[in-house]
Amino acid sequence: MSGLLALLDDVAGIAKVAASSVDDVVAAAGKAGAKTAGVIIDDAAVTPKYVQGFAPARELPIIWRIARGSVFNKIVLLLPVALLLANFAPWLITPLLMLGGSYLCFEGAEKIFHVLFPHGSHVIDEDMKNPDPGHLEEQKVKGAIKTDFILSAEIMTIALAAIEAPNIWMQAATLAVVGLGVTLAVYGSVALIVKMDDVGLFLAKNAPTPIGRGAGRGLVKAMPVVMKVLSIVGTAAMLWVGGSIIIHGLEVLGFGWLGHHIHDWAYVVGHMVSAQYVGAVEWIAKATMDGVFGLAWGFVLIPLATKVIGPVLGVFSGKSA
Repeated sequence: MSGLLALLDDVAGIAKVAASSVDDVVAAAGKAGAKTAGVIIDDAAVTPKYVQGFAPARELPIIWRIARGSVFNKIVLLLPVALLLANFAPWLITPLLMLGGSYLCFEGAEKIFHVLFPHGSHVIDEDMKNPDPGHLEEQKVKGAIKTDFILSAEIMTIALAAIEAPNIWMQAATLAVVGLGVTLAVYGSVALIVKMDDVGLFLAKNAPTPIGRGAGRGLVKAMPVVMKVLSIVGTAAMLWVGGSIIIHGLEVLGFGWLGHHIHDWAYVVGHMVSAQYVGAVEWIAKATMDGVFGLAWGFVLIPLATKVIGPVLGVFSGKSA
């Protein structure tokens, strides 16, 4: 009997340790997740543009496919790599993040370039000759998952840096919780955003009061504008995040003059206003300068990517013209 009591006592002790570990993981995940808030907002702003132009019935399935790809990016691909790099090759993290930031700058700058200088694309022309919605959806999903990979890498790296875990297993558990939580937050929000017009249509037809029906019609009319604004915000977010990654990476590598100048300029701009607005104005000024740098760097990368990197990759992949 005493042996059974001792065993139960041991089991209770193990359960307490396990519960404490779970609490520690959740607490660490919450702290680390808070550090990634800026990138999460960017991710949520970028994603809705990938469902524009599709039938309403395809919007949620597309978001679900992108969300699954995002979980695969974070948990299967990035989590093990992040842990290996952090514990065995931390010096590689900054250069890899700068490569990802450069990709975001290129993507954002290319979109702005196409708006400023619209021109035909042989890929687009081929799609127009054979308008296959399934093919277009596949391309959009692949593009969204590719962009998500870069943003997810930034999210996981920021979270990893914020984790104060005693061992690699606690790091892994915390990163997994952060990855799943962020994915749920981002793509749950995106799903709500893209279906708001359907909610508005339902209210316009079925709301029991004139106010409710009017609100529904207002939602339907407002959503195209909201989606357009989100598309613009998403492009700006790419440039801001990409530019800030590059600038911070340069600082880590010992080339901090640009980052220091931006900090000083933002400080000057921030202190041009009343004291209660200093922090907000300083942040806006810094984010704007980071974005302008990202745009400039993206414009530099456009000819490099289209004339050099693209053809070289095409040769190796067998897809060269």
